Amino acid sequence: MPPVNLDYLNTMAAGFNYYKVLGILAIIACAFIIVRLGSAAITRLFSREEDSRLGASKRVRTMAALSISILRYSVYFIALVMILGICGVQTGALLAGAGVVGLAVGFGAKNLVEDVISGFFILFEDQFAVGDHITAVGVSGIVEAVGLRVTRLKDTGGQVHYIPNGKIAQVTNHSRGNLQAVVDIGVAYSADHNQAISVLEQVCLKLSQEYSDLIVTGPEVLGIVALHPDHVLIRISAGAMPLQKAKVEREIMKLSKEAMENAGIKPG
Repeated sequence: MPPVNLDYLNTMAAGFNYYKVLGILAIIACAFIIVRLGSAAITRLFSREEDSRLGASKRVRTMAALSISILRYSVYFIALVMILGICGVQTGALLAGAGVVGLAVGFGAKNLVEDVISGFFILFEDQFAVGDHITAVGVSGIVEAVGLRVTRLKDTGGQVHYIPNGKIAQVTNHSRGNLQAVVDIGVAYSADHNQAISVLEQVCLKLSQEYSDLIVTGPEVLGIVALHPDHVLIRISAGAMPLQKAKVEREIMKLSKEAMENAGIKPG
């Protein structure tokens, strides 16, 4: 068994002393504090911007989340380089060789680069923002966050989905513009169709008064739109607020059914 080189062990122990440990801990603590303070400052800054631009509040919240994400990655990267320097790693040579290493890693991290680039295009093209209801890669939900790499959605069941931005090739935004709620009411051929239309017009008037916070335009009776062997279809249309289309359609069907029954009109 070869003799143990005590001088070498002592040198190694002296090289990694308590001062280095304290320095590492100080860097970690400073990075944490900078991220916390910086995030709070960004939040306050964009909160004022949101107050002054109420029409773009979703886009402002998305920009705030992305800015915080960039700050976090930048601070943690600088902290890592400083810690490596304290541990004796030649960070200058490491950074100088970053081009070669980056080229090698780039082939393995192609998806990561694609996600980041796609995230920037999603943001700057304003495809969707925090709070929007979207459908992407077969998943529907409310956008909770748009990060550099992933978009976080919460569906109606409360499940959270993390979707890489590079996988979002096509997205449907259900929150842009008003949605059209359409309900077809079946009425028997033996019923008085003019009476049915009149009753449904009263239903529309009631809906416009009671649900003005959900309905933007209408509702209105469009008339008979289809003839079936045993009934006709009378259509009601209304412009609904984003995310309220299903609720408006349910209320139209409920009140229409009640009104038709009270008027003695036979359904189809």
